Amino acid sequence: MAGVFFAFSTFVMAGLGSVQPARGIAAMQGINQQAPTAWFMTALFGTALLCTILGVRSGLHLGEAGAVYRVAGCAMYLVAIVLTIVYHVPRNGALAALDPASAEAATYWQYYLTNWTAWNHLRTIASFGAAILLTLGLNK
Repeated sequence: MAGVFFAFSTFVMAGLGSVQPARGIAAMQGINQQAPTAWFMTALFGTALLCTILGVRSGLHLGEAGAVYRVAGCAMYLVAIVLTIVYHVPRNGALAALDPASAEAATYWQYYLTNWTAWNHLRTIASFGAAILLTLGLNK
């Protein structure tokens, strides 16, 4: 998931922002419509479920080698999921409700590009941090 978030932070949103607002909005609306596939949702939320299980188990066995890394890694990934649910999904829903050609959509688009991307940077950092910590947790 870190790679998906990284792609949006480093070039997808910049690319969408480089075209006329109506085109960028329509493209992002299309991306948001296509994202909730079984494969993507399994990767996103299946990982969250596994992190919850692993985090609780590791938290109950903090004396085990790598347990602290696993708890921290799981927590970081769950931060990314919370950001997705609490911040990104509602803004994607607001964008979906707009007519891409409207003046209202163009105004919202500027806000969306700046703020959605900034918060996506946090998802990216949290996901990469989780991957690093979970890897360390396996090797201790």
